[in-house]
Amino acid sequence: MAAAVEGPELEAAAAAGDASEDVDAGSRALPFLGGNRLSLDLYPGGCQRLLHLCVQQPLQLLQVEFLRLSTHEDPQLLQATLVQLPQSLSCLRSLVLKGGQRRDTLGACLRGALTTLPSGLSGLAHLAHLDLSFNSLETLPACVLRMRGLGALLLSHNCLSELPEALGALPALTFLAVTHNCLQTLPPALGALSTLQRLDLSQNLLDTLPPEIGGLGSLLELNLASNRLQSLPASLAGLRSLRLLVLHSNLLASVPAGLARLPLLTRLDLRDNQLRDLPPELLDAPFVRLQGNPLGEASPDVPSSPVTALIPEMPRLFLTSDLDSFPVTPRGCSVTLACGVRLQFPAGATATPITIRYRLLLPEPGLVPLGPHDALLSHVLELQPHGVAFQQDVGLWLLFTPPRARRCREVVVRTRNDNSWGDLETYLEEEAPQRLWAHCQAPHFSWFLVVSRPVSNACLVPPEGTLLCSSGHPGVKVIFPPGATEEPRRVSMQVVRMAGRELQALLGEPEAAVSPLLCLSQSGPPSFLQPVTVQLPLPSGITGLSLDRSRLHLLYWAPPAATWDDITAQVVLELTHLYARFQVTHFSWYWLWYTTKNCVGGLARKAWERLRLHRVNLIALQRRRDPEQVLLQCLPRNKVDATLRRLLERYRGPEPSDTVEMFEGEEFFAAFERGIDVDADRPDCVEGRICFVFYSHLKNVKEVYVTTTLDREAQAVRGQVSFYRGAVPVQVPEEAEAARQRKGADALWMATLPIKLPRLRSSEEPRRGAGLSLAPLNLGDAETGFLTQSNLLSVAGRLGPDWPTVALHLGVSYRELQRIRHEFRDDLDGQIRHMLFSWAERQAGQPGAVGLLVQALEQSDRQDVAEEVRAVLELGCRKYQDGIRRTSLAPKDPALPGSSAPQPPEPAQA
Repeated sequence: MAAAVEGPELEAAAAAGDASEDVDAGSRALPFLGGNRLSLDLYPGGCQRLLHLCVQQPLQLLQVEFLRLSTHEDPQLLQATLVQLPQSLSCLRSLVLKGGQRRDTLGACLRGALTTLPSGLSGLAHLAHLDLSFNSLETLPACVLRMRGLGALLLSHNCLSELPEALGALPALTFLAVTHNCLQTLPPALGALSTLQRLDLSQNLLDTLPPEIGGLGSLLELNLASNRLQSLPASLAGLRSLRLLVLHSNLLASVPAGLARLPLLTRLDLRDNQLRDLPPELLDAPFVRLQGNPLGEASPDVPSSPVTALIPEMPRLFLTSDLDSFPVTPRGCSVTLACGVRLQFPAGATATPITIRYRLLLPEPGLVPLGPHDALLSHVLELQPHGVAFQQDVGLWLLFTPPRARRCREVVVRTRNDNSWGDLETYLEEEAPQRLWAHCQAPHFSWFLVVSRPVSNACLVPPEGTLLCSSGHPGVKVIFPPGATEEPRRVSMQVVRMAGRELQALLGEPEAAVSPLLCLSQSGPPSFLQPVTVQLPLPSGITGLSLDRSRLHLLYWAPPAATWDDITAQVVLELTHLYARFQVTHFSWYWLWYTTKNCVGGLARKAWERLRLHRVNLIALQRRRDPEQVLLQCLPRNKVDATLRRLLERYRGPEPSDTVEMFEGEEFFAAFERGIDVDADRPDCVEGRICFVFYSHLKNVKEVYVTTTLDREAQAVRGQVSFYRGAVPVQVPEEAEAARQRKGADALWMATLPIKLPRLRSSEEPRRGAGLSLAPLNLGDAETGFLTQSNLLSVAGRLGPDWPTVALHLGVSYRELQRIRHEFRDDLDGQIRHMLFSWAERQAGQPGAVGLLVQALEQSDRQDVAEEVRAVLELGCRKYQDGIRRTSLAPKDPALPGSSAPQPPEPAQA
């Protein structure tokens, strides 16, 4: 989460948020001391350094007001250091004694060694901010209770089981955070903190609250999430200043009715409790979140109240793959779709019955908006009717496979609203180690997809100024001074890291290094009224004491420009031991480089492209029992071996192609050459070439039937399939050597793999289904699509030994299955065709027959055939709709969003 602090708290927040590492350029003897800030938490041996300063007593030390010190030190040395603070730093206003700088093997922050504080620390008469987070405190040190001027106290991630009564005697306390502890009860004296404005007690073991908590008359925000609360005191209704109340993930069965009458309350989070009874005023309030509660379900031990009696039990629907719509009534319902989607319509979400339609679309650039460093994790879900307004938010869950690289990245649900795309607040729920649900609240119905993106931090900048920090990279921050904007505007940042080894290999320079890449964007006017300060860490391995300033470059990119600009000479770079600061009035992309190269802009463009490229291999395999069936797939390099081990039981073919590099969402296509052609009319086939779009976390696989016009009875046909990127060229080379000659930095050709159709014996049929005498058949209807005799022959040719399983799922009796096996005992193809066509003839004129076939294929683990059937149906529907439009019998359907690839929102140019 971004840290945003407004108004007079800006200076203290800058100290608490790692903004205290300024260095006086002339104070080279004390690189960690700058002005009134002393930062020792990022240095090894910080306690030793501070003790040395206390002995020397330099003049700058007497001016220090902000001190940061790591508690990952020897406990005795740490205590000895803290004893010196009242005498040596008597003007101290902010003291940060945090652990968490070190991590375990799983990446979790480690607690520091601090277990208590020396009593003399209460002599810090000016101390207003004390941060003791990520330590090993089991009780609150007594000296803290004597710090009468303390305004902010942070105790998160400790081992506190209780808070002392004397805590209520701190007269100036406005912010108290005790999250991630072991609190079981709260002292009644907590209600005496008349100046307290923000109280965070989430992630504890609280099961009750004292009634005195209603005495916090100045409280604006109260967070009690993830505790064990079973009830709430009625005195909470006395918090007349309360604006935010977070109570999710507790055991609440009811809440006080007085909460509905709090005059300033703008958000009440009651998700994931046991609420069966709720005051009607809260049930209809737009600021209340209720997902994950059994509202309307009667308790087995408690009779239904009059309120719950008014809420009927929510219906539950489980839809099979042959259904594409379902009804929703004012009672609400919970819906599970066969495509890995769940929806929850709360009671009262709609005032009148409505029919919801859905479809799962294959991703394509015109429909999938991705930023430069985003990755697609799901197909595209379309919910209709578009733009429908519900009276309560609808819960939406999308199933996806989590990406391997998750550090400094987050998963969000992206949706389209009007003519723009945006990301919804998303929560992850784990179903299995490799299956996660992305959960969000759908404010409208449109298109939805799951995306992995770099962690985005955002805040609202008021005229008073604020501070925005990166949660994934603590050294990256933006400081907005007062007067930077007249009206509040929303700003956001994303940070991307590049491995030093890749850069050094690209430049051929062992000492080259870069900082994290920073992307800043904003709403509102393109420029700020006052310069905004941006802080970036120096490139890895470089410090302010050792760097050569002539090798340091600040690069800037303003889309849609093609290159990065070196703006080092246009800004004033203020360097500290670890950071570089500069001021800007426009937001865009910024990058620090340390290199001996002169023309850095072009190199930065290549390095940025390298950040976004995926190394992949292309494969082309033929089914062993039917060489005319070809599997084409584009795989990330690390998945090739495992995929081939799974496929080679049923397929055979050449080795994968050499490694090629592709961007997320890049289009490419496969062209069959040298006498081999695609056998069927497919919606993804353009001029005989199969179109693909590469998404690194999706399968990128297609199975194609091929044919040839050459005489296979005379000899085998030795053809090939070539893979090309970009636009379809006018003429595809017919020889592999011709394609190889075009290989270069900007070549379209990527790879060519051999395809062999073996020679046919005279007794074999030259084409599938030749010589068959079957009655004409159209399975389905015009609007949902037909499966013709040719289509069913294609399906039959792909089933192979799996046909009995498919037959049983189609409802064919076991006795009939045995009869077919006996009648065609030496003819596998005859068994399959007889089963499939006799079933289809029985289904003639029956609605839902095609859906039943698709469902049976999926249940038989033949998803490949099911997807091809869907593609055939989609193509048929398109042709049918086109025919209707040509005869002017129906209006043109609304198009999918965007006929060309939409560009992600870019920051304003400088």
